[in-house]
Amino acid sequence: MEKLDSRTKWCYTAGATGRDAAWTLISMYLMSYIQYTMKLTAAQFAVIGAIMILCLVWDAINDPMMGIIIENCHFKSGKYKPWIFTGAILNAIVIILLFTLRPTGWGFVAFFGVGYLLWGMTYTMNDIAYWGMLPSLSSDPKERNTLVTMMHIFISIGQFSVAGIVPVIIAGNAVSAYRIVALCAGLGLIAFQMLTTFGVKERHHAAEDNVEKLSLKQMFQIFARNDQLVAAGIACVLFYIGQNQIFMFGMNFFYFEFGYSQTGSLLFIFTVIYGVSTLLAQVAFPFVSKLAKRQKLIKVLAVILFTAYILFLSIGYVLPKIPVLVFILGAIIFFCQSLFALIMIVMINNTVEYDEYKFHERHDSVISTVRSFSVKLASAVNQGIINLVLILSGLFAISQKVSNLEAAKAVGELTSDQVLSQADSFLQSTAPSQLLILRLGIVLVPVIAITIAAVILNTKYKITEEMYDDIRKKLD
Repeated sequence: MEKLDSRTKWCYTAGATGRDAAWTLISMYLMSYIQYTMKLTAAQFAVIGAIMILCLVWDAINDPMMGIIIENCHFKSGKYKPWIFTGAILNAIVIILLFTLRPTGWGFVAFFGVGYLLWGMTYTMNDIAYWGMLPSLSSDPKERNTLVTMMHIFISIGQFSVAGIVPVIIAGNAVSAYRIVALCAGLGLIAFQMLTTFGVKERHHAAEDNVEKLSLKQMFQIFARNDQLVAAGIACVLFYIGQNQIFMFGMNFFYFEFGYSQTGSLLFIFTVIYGVSTLLAQVAFPFVSKLAKRQKLIKVLAVILFTAYILFLSIGYVLPKIPVLVFILGAIIFFCQSLFALIMIVMINNTVEYDEYKFHERHDSVISTVRSFSVKLASAVNQGIINLVLILSGLFAISQKVSNLEAAKAVGELTSDQVLSQADSFLQSTAPSQLLILRLGIVLVPVIAITIAAVILNTKYKITEEMYDDIRKKLD
């Protein structure tokens, strides 16, 4: 088997930096930008939440359709590269517009609906092509583990570059700060995806020659016939529902628990811990994979995560409410979730060869859409939970007082110090029952979802390390 060249390996994995910086800005901070800088009624905020859910569900459905388009189109420049590059440029433009244009009231709701739909569709163009390229580059398990590990290191760098900086610079100057970050994220997305587009050498597999152009019906048949992909896909959706919750609630948690003026520094530390924990997981993954089989690792990780989340829930009730405890438990959660995610990606990618062995066809792009489909469907569920918690608990109404302050700062009516001082007084008025609802939203969903995902992977997923090696030998 031809060894993967270093240029392809580095250019492909490094490209994830810009992609995930842009993704993090949207997934973690778009709703916070809306919640804390736009003047909206509860009804308008609820409609925006509904729009996000509908767009994410459509986006999840659109992912396998995009996989079909990629499978059926073969350009001179490659199977994946044109979609990667075009999607990156269009997505960057939409991101910048979402954080720059600010119509008011229902006008903003309409603008957001169109903008968010376009963001999802342009991101899908890039995302499906980028992840579809991964299993096509190498079928060797060591090479594939190396690619996954390197990619997640660059993913962590991209995520941290946005997640760590945004909380520090936005409080008291949110409107202009978000605009600058969006511009940098958009340009970074284009720059890093150019690296992948012009630096990667695509590979052609002989099994692809046996495949005729796919229809939508055939795509679903590919999914349905692959029992291991079905099991891994369901578990993947559940896992990402659990993983995303703490990220998407993160800013609200720190604002309401520790104050508006202190959140920047605390969330920066929390993000550093996330970055370090995730990078440690990437480094540890090859060694951990040698110490234990994937199914056993998943059992251990699920138990640790269950324990860590329950302890997180007890902070302020049983354990003292001090930042250091939040940081320690966060480090444990981030490390274990990162290892879990790496195992999930390997499991899904291994179903490509499983499908090729059983049916003598290879569908890298279509099968790789399962991961993206899972992320977006999980995000839709997360967004619904978050909006429900914020509106029903009354926390959204309190956050709108802060939004009015930031809007006043943007037109020069208040100073940054005045915004910080008044915002802290608003957030300190939060009732204990409201904070408990917020905490339950952060903890219960991950505990339930990740536990069920672990059970499915240990009972329904059968492609063990030994079975995969045997499949590869027979294919070779």
